[in-house]
Amino acid sequence: MSQFQHDTVMLEDAVRWLVTDPNGIYLDGTFGRGGHARHILAQLGEHGRLVGFDKDPEAITVGKALAEVDPRLHMVWGSFTEVSRGLAEIGAASCHGLLLDLGVSSPQLDDAERGFSFMHDGPLDMRMNPEAGPSAADWVNHADEAEIAQVLWEFGEEKFSRRMARAIVTRRQQMPFTRTSDLAEVIKVANPRWEKHKHPATRAFQAIRIHINNELGDLDTVLEAALHALVPGGRLVVISFHSLEDRRVKRFMRDKSQGPKIPRGMPVMERDIQRDMKILVKGEKANPDEVGNNIRARSAVLRVAEKLAVADHLEGAQ
Repeated sequence: MSQFQHDTVMLEDAVRWLVTDPNGIYLDGTFGRGGHARHILAQLGEHGRLVGFDKDPEAITVGKALAEVDPRLHMVWGSFTEVSRGLAEIGAASCHGLLLDLGVSSPQLDDAERGFSFMHDGPLDMRMNPEAGPSAADWVNHADEAEIAQVLWEFGEEKFSRRMARAIVTRRQQMPFTRTSDLAEVIKVANPRWEKHKHPATRAFQAIRIHINNELGDLDTVLEAALHALVPGGRLVVISFHSLEDRRVKRFMRDKSQGPKIPRGMPVMERDIQRDMKILVKGEKANPDEVGNNIRARSAVLRVAEKLAVADHLEGAQ
């Protein structure tokens, strides 16, 4: 087992909102080291089931060891976008709840060999599944300058993205990037101004990680998949850690709770608008005690929505 530990964020709140039927089927889209999963299993009855997903082979090792002890858990090595596959593997077509704890886990950040951190020197990798797809080194050494600048701007909201991209391309012509500290130093020199108490490479490393792992694309896919997989009354519970994720989740839940936009002047009754979800939690933060014990909980935002049955929106409009 990995020596690196993970403090599960918003454990009690997330699971309390998620589990509505002790004998239901639940999905943990980001198993990690099993913090949420263990608490979910503790709330489930004898016939309850939990499917855990993770791209990280180290997380899968932890999950399979837990599944040997508790057969109510089934592990899937892959993206949480594979909702249908996970359900099919346990002979189900739908679920009562899906939990997403987004972003990178503490063990991934703390293990320098995974290449996620600018604080610890290691191979420039950043893949959640180190056996699939190009590494961060592959990408920064081969992507063109415009693409690098766009990724840093779009996924890192880095205002000096063009300067950084130019510095990366200039430097790699002399020697390819292979180490995290090397890339972090080039970005630092190219960054003329950064937020107080933040490393100058913070936003750039976030952007590269998101791009390498297709995190936002996967998030968009799983949100839609969740809507189709949930039974009426089933819940989507999401914990996000930065604004790019949270904005997507917020927009999705808002749009599904409001229903399709009707052109002005169209003769449509309020009760005729089909709403797919009801928002239960609009953006809850971790409590001060948790933040005091785990600084990574500071940026966590919890959102919860419940799938409506077809008749629910009609009754609500009466």
